[in-house]
Amino acid sequence: MVNASAMQELGLKARKAAGVLALASTQQKNAALMAMAKAIRANVNKLIAVNASEVAAAKTKDLKDSFIDRLVLTTSRVEAMAKGLEDIAGLPDPVGTMLAEWTRPNGMKISRIRVPIGVIGIIFESRPNVAADAGALCMKSGNAAILRGGSDGFQSSTLIVEALQQGLEAAGLPAAAIQMAPTTDRASVGEMLAGLGGTIDLIVPRGGSTVLDVLTARLDGFPGEIELSVEGLPPGTACVGATL
Repeated sequence: MVNASAMQELGLKARKAAGVLALASTQQKNAALMAMAKAIRANVNKLIAVNASEVAAAKTKDLKDSFIDRLVLTTSRVEAMAKGLEDIAGLPDPVGTMLAEWTRPNGMKISRIRVPIGVIGIIFESRPNVAADAGALCMKSGNAAILRGGSDGFQSSTLIVEALQQGLEAAGLPAAAIQMAPTTDRASVGEMLAGLGGTIDLIVPRGGSTVLDVLTARLDGFPGEIELSVEGLPPGTACVGATL
């Protein structure tokens, strides 16, 4: 069963870490990403061994071959994961980017600037490498991440998150900036969707569709419209903008 107090603690730690990340420099975040890649490579043998055990267990169930394939980690896939972290380090830092600037008739100057969202909860299924991609992208954009992976790849995803946390600490950032829900209980999903006591700002469910369905919980009581869009998606992946 899910431990509600443990999940709430997860949210509190993430909220505190988000405050640190929001002020972290680009250099510090990139240093963390490079250290994450190093930690992933250092743990490749352990990752593959744990993953092989999970794959063997999954093959005893009535699961599709495509599902099993998404679960598998190989040396090349682990290397691609590490390379992906280095690629994210090479991306421009979105935090602080000015999108627009104008002056009102009364002389007031207004700017639209990109800022971190805060704490992002990401729910995904069998693909363990999503833990690395999602956690790293959240961190680069100044957001803390709480990840909830599928039960079949839980141990693999947990090891990946531990490597990411090693990278965070090596760069002087809090390990709680990227956390894994410590349970496979489905009730943990409900806990996250409920916002973990107001500590989660956005929930992103990650499925197999090429269209990313974004579910957001508006916990701050803001009554106005929020325009949501996604940039920089990989080829073949689409996301329709939405007004919430």
